[in-house]
Amino acid sequence: MSGGASGVTPPEDSRPDGGAHPVRAGWTPSPLAVARDSYRRARRRRAAWVSTLSTVVVVAVLYVVVTTAPGWERTRDAFFSPESAWDSLPAIAEGLWLNLRVWVVASVVGMVLGMTLAVIRTSRIPALFPLRAFAVAYVDVFRGVPLLLVLLLVGFGLPALRLEWLPTSGAFLGALAIILTYTAYLAEVFRAGIESVHPSQVSAARSLGLTRAQTTRKVVLPQAVRHVTAPLASNLVSLQKDSGLISILGAVDAIRAAQIAASGSYNFTPYVVAGVLFLLVSIPLTRVVDVYSARQGWRGSLATVSGAGAIR
Repeated sequence: MSGGASGVTPPEDSRPDGGAHPVRAGWTPSPLAVARDSYRRARRRRAAWVSTLSTVVVVAVLYVVVTTAPGWERTRDAFFSPESAWDSLPAIAEGLWLNLRVWVVASVVGMVLGMTLAVIRTSRIPALFPLRAFAVAYVDVFRGVPLLLVLLLVGFGLPALRLEWLPTSGAFLGALAIILTYTAYLAEVFRAGIESVHPSQVSAARSLGLTRAQTTRKVVLPQAVRHVTAPLASNLVSLQKDSGLISILGAVDAIRAAQIAASGSYNFTPYVVAGVLFLLVSIPLTRVVDVYSARQGWRGSLATVSGAGAIR
């Protein structure tokens, strides 16, 4: 007997892929549910075949167009030389290690400073008005000035002051410029998260006796960070790629190492190697962000709806 005939609501299938309903506790799916699952499986198979065929066609067309171009032989030798790639790989990998260190330091410092600016900017304490004005001005300036220009101003302006206590290495000054710029972006991300917390949460915390600082630290900030995890991670992925701009200040990172390797032989394969190494870092990070965003978005919401299944 089907669940509908017994008058008792049967347990719903919560599988997000819309697969076949399992038999549980003597309940069997209705013919309509079986037909619907069969249709979805057929549609997925058809979509997979169409996607595969279209991908093969596009790749084949691109291969023919590129390999039959008049300058393909010269381009292959100049950009895809296995010998040049192997010779330049150790130096570029060592330079990438510098990029990763700059990325980690800039990410940690940028998030701390960005959250601090966001808390100050969303504060309503009258005595903090000068700090709020500074936070607004800081965010407006460094979000409006291109990162490349900030790198040039910091990289050539600070050493001109001749401050003995200030390091003048290209890696330090480049990381400082990146921190200054991305702190402004991260501050706006955190501010959006703080403002997304409903005022009733603050009122409830204050009614329980928590101080303003305790409410911010224990109630507002945990929810704010949870709300903006996906855009925050996206900004950190962008920071990882922009860490390669420190090469313009003379830091021997992956891009600078590729430039040095290419300058002697006039072969541009080292640039391709550097690009591939950056992709090996950024693509996994991007996929992790995509998976997390999908789980926190409409898919995550539907997972809590009984019997939602796959809707597309």
